[in-house]
Amino acid sequence: MSEIRKVSVVIPAYNEEATIEQIIAKVRAADVCGLELEIVVVDDGSKDRTRAILEKMPGIKYIAHERNRGKGGAVKTGFATASGQIVMIQDADLEYDPKDYPALIKPILNGADAVMGSRFAYERPTFFSGPNRSPFFSHYIGNILITGLTNLLYANAATDYYACYKAFRKSVIDSIAIESDGFQYDNELLCKLLRRGVKIVEVPVVYRPRSYKDGKKINWTDGVAIIWTIVKWRFKGF
Repeated sequence: MSEIRKVSVVIPAYNEEATIEQIIAKVRAADVCGLELEIVVVDDGSKDRTRAILEKMPGIKYIAHERNRGKGGAVKTGFATASGQIVMIQDADLEYDPKDYPALIKPILNGADAVMGSRFAYERPTFFSGPNRSPFFSHYIGNILITGLTNLLYANAATDYYACYKAFRKSVIDSIAIESDGFQYDNELLCKLLRRGVKIVEVPVVYRPRSYKDGKKINWTDGVAIIWTIVKWRFKGF
């Protein structure tokens, strides 16, 4: 659509010195369907060298939180700063590949308001054999619970609400206030969109999980907060 000229990729980063340069290089090289690319990086109070690396990096919009506010807090800061007509979320690790950007952008160019990636539409993880065996069986079970609960309460039929990759028209993001600052940010946003009747297009994306040793941060307490968020926003007014 002619009014869409720029896509803003928002990267929340917390203690990601090992991968932040690599992921930004991958984002710069990504196919963004002929649009102008803006990279917005929010350092969420990192204690390692992430901030020092970002301060020396040209060609990005960089915002620093003095204290850690959580992934949702960093994403909100990034979205507020972004100037693109499309906004996207990119984690600062290497679990997701920017080669998937066209799959996220094209539905919006064709009229969609929101797009979310699905790790499970592409392939189901294996846990007990194979070269790409995932160590996160409990995470997968939790995701099935979160997906099933959301589909039940919001009359939807998605396969994965918790992949990092999501893209939105900026006007849609600007029209909704989000309370959550933690990992449940995504769920609050999606639940509110579903209650508004916004059609969310789901597309397959590639996912290669990292270990907790390598910096993975989400844990079971975040899962509890996510479930409460899903239930709360089914009934609470906004």
